[in-house]
Amino acid sequence: MSKVFIAFQRNEDTRPIIDAVLADNPGAEAVESPAMVKIDAEHSLVIKRESIEDLIGRPFNLQELQMSLITISGHLDEDDDEFRLSWAN
Repeated sequence: MSKVFIAFQRNEDTRPIIDAVLADNPGAEAVESPAMVKIDAEHSLVIKRESIEDLIGRPFNLQELQMSLITISGHLDEDDDEFRLSWAN
């Protein structure tokens, strides 16, 4: 199976983002290291703006992910509401 992943800097700003990603993607696994958190998932991973907003209590623009993003693996498809990584069949 092909895994996709996204890695964020490990800091207070990314904690609610990581929590939202893990809540919205039950099969995803977080691999933590001192400076980053890498989230792996089979085939696809979805980051939802609304889920992040619910945790941080304010409007969130998904472009804000770029501030703490280290790297991604997979085909990226994004709009104002979702940031999706997947592998084409």
